[in-house]
Amino acid sequence: MKFWKSMLAATLGLAFAAGAWAQKTQLTVYTALETDQLKAYQEAFNKVQPNIEIKWVRDSTGVVTAKLLAEKVNPQADVIWGVAASSLALFERNGMLEAYAPLNLDAIMSQYRDKNSPPAWWGMDVFGAVVCFNTVEAKKKGIALPTTWKDLTKPEFKGQVVMPNPASSGTGYFDVVAWLQLWGDEGGKGGGWKYMDALHENIGQYTHSGSKPCNMAAAGEYVAGISFEYRGHTNKAKGAPIELVFPKEGLGWDLEGFAIYKGTKKLEAAKKLADWASSKDAMMLYGKNFALTAQPGVAPKLANIPADYESRLIKMNFDQAAAGRERTLAEWSKRYDAKSEKK
Repeated sequence: MKFWKSMLAATLGLAFAAGAWAQKTQLTVYTALETDQLKAYQEAFNKVQPNIEIKWVRDSTGVVTAKLLAEKVNPQADVIWGVAASSLALFERNGMLEAYAPLNLDAIMSQYRDKNSPPAWWGMDVFGAVVCFNTVEAKKKGIALPTTWKDLTKPEFKGQVVMPNPASSGTGYFDVVAWLQLWGDEGGKGGGWKYMDALHENIGQYTHSGSKPCNMAAAGEYVAGISFEYRGHTNKAKGAPIELVFPKEGLGWDLEGFAIYKGTKKLEAAKKLADWASSKDAMMLYGKNFALTAQPGVAPKLANIPADYESRLIKMNFDQAAAGRERTLAEWSKRYDAKSEKK
């Protein structure tokens, strides 16, 4: 009798475990989040929602953007989490996003979310431009610390600047958009393009990652790496011999944002992820990496980021950046792609 009771208990236990497993939902999440951030975000979410698994599909912003556009007729994603708002605005223009107001939407500043109600996307944190400047290598070469974007076009920087390719990197794209907004586009003839022509003369390489230029500068491969403040902050905090330069003319920037993919068959699970990802707990995690979060007053002061950082950001129009993306990237590639690293 004891044997049968034991067998029954074991069978019931297995059935219960199988039932619990069957209740788990797997969300396919497309992301451009840094790989060293994924684990913390996923673990924090699963403490609240243990029955929703995340299957990450990660690449740089430009690659993720191109992949999603290519899959428009046969969607694979359920959620887009940690992709640039300029790309999310592009997806919205293509009718690819499911509008949803997460539980914590009211706490997110209006300038950091889609203007529609309910919004098609909303922001998590701001990532903005920085120049990682290797002081050791610069001293060897007699190169002074730059303070402006235009300093990087000086003859002494010949071959010593590396920046991200805007077609594959969100960081690279917001740099290009910012320069065009600062100095003019004019169909390829404006001051923004003239600046990039001059900068191109000093570029050693265009990378396919926004982090890589700062990493290369930190390692002494180049004197100056145009990157974004998260990677600059983390490299300097690890002891890299770099100074972080925030050029005086103003900083390009973008938002890491969140959106639900239209047509997902796992909408309820996607909404639960949206509710958590917009929460104060999530914003506190974002604030460990970035100086500005979409909820105000959450991010602690980062040691290597200036207190007036937000005031240095130029005014960015995400809808305009999305509308002009194809034309801008075609012009950029025609002029400068020869110096891009091989994929």
